[in-house]
Amino acid sequence: METRTFSGAIEFTVIEVTEEQVVATMPVREGVLNPFGVAYAGAILWFADVCATVLIAGKRTIAPGEAGFPLAINLNAALLGNQKVGTFTATSRFVKKGRTLSVVRTSLHGDDGRVIAEVTTSHVAAK
Repeated sequence: METRTFSGAIEFTVIEVTEEQVVATMPVREGVLNPFGVAYAGAILWFADVCATVLIAGKRTIAPGEAGFPLAINLNAALLGNQKVGTFTATSRFVKKGRTLSVVRTSLHGDDGRVIAEVTTSHVAAK
């Protein structure tokens, strides 16, 4: 097997943060594409996980190493579509909002409104 190096860049913008939901957009561009020319599953999952983390954190800023960081302990994903160009939009909402354990459902849609992924994550507050 030959050695190959892969690199990429994921960038997204949080456009709404409320007590109830987070909405963010991520451009589908070269840095997130797999060899077939569509977004890597890992990029989609990273986007969903970070949006869920932002929802749990709310409007507070969490410093690296700070107690209370919403640490993901479980992730369940249904990857239902993909696209080669354009933008993904993620919307994260609570399934359960707790002091110790929170569960978030994140829906990702493509430019045409088509469902790209449904991701459910469980998070605990890091100590």
